[in-house]
Amino acid sequence: MECNEILKLIIENMIRKKQTRLIILFALTIFFSACGEYNKILKSTDRDLKYTYAKKYFEEKKYGRAITLLEDLVSYLKGTAQAEESLYLLGQSYYNSKDYMSSTQIFSTYYNTYPNGEYAEPSLYYAAYGMYLDSPDPQLDQTKTYKAISEFQRYIELYPQTERAEQAKQYLFELQEKLAYKELLAAKLYLRLGNYMGNNYEASVITAREALKNYPYSKYAEDFQMLILRARYELAENSYREVKPMRYRAVIDEYFNYKNSYPTGKFIKEADRYYKEAQEIVDKLPAS
Repeated sequence: MECNEILKLIIENMIRKKQTRLIILFALTIFFSACGEYNKILKSTDRDLKYTYAKKYFEEKKYGRAITLLEDLVSYLKGTAQAEESLYLLGQSYYNSKDYMSSTQIFSTYYNTYPNGEYAEPSLYYAAYGMYLDSPDPQLDQTKTYKAISEFQRYIELYPQTERAEQAKQYLFELQEKLAYKELLAAKLYLRLGNYMGNNYEASVITAREALKNYPYSKYAEDFQMLILRARYELAENSYREVKPMRYRAVIDEYFNYKNSYPTGKFIKEADRYYKEAQEIVDKLPAS
């Protein structure tokens, strides 16, 4: 907490609790003493002293002060014994301040600069985690999500036995599920569009099939399979008479794909209805 924030709290507390003058003076004395020390360090040209206090403030969880000092120091400490540690502490200070975008940048800089450094493993993990936190909603562009997945995959490949590896796998799976859900939304949209400006039923099928191939263990796998069946049925229903037989046979094929995969699935009643209607129509067709 910075000096102006501390002073604001002191004043608010004075007004709220109506403290005695002695207590107020004591609190203000502590305040000006602490802030005087910090301001003195800021103005100092002694870099070793500044670095000592940066570490001290970090240990005291005064991350704002640590960041201010470290931002000024990291460029000067390049090539010194403190270079790696100062950069890592800066990343951790941003991370603990919940400024994940800045922490990601610092941790990435550390890892790319010191791939075999003392803090390489946690830096790569926290860089990926910052990207995970910055991953947008499924409806938005997922470039950042793909980047986070790539970084977690790199971490797991390089550090498979670390304590953080299992958590990295969980975050990786969550990000993949987000991408799968985005594809689910797209497939549903194509289905709703139907024949508007083209065969969107086929686009729905293609999107769902591709998602099943890319995310076979997704919790949305059954939804994708049912979307394919639903799209095939709607396409058959809205087709010209000449192509209806072929398309109803495709409905039957997709029904068995769904039924074999999910014999007691959550869409089984709807699937049975599509199959029954399609089979009745196919049975009425003249033998070829």
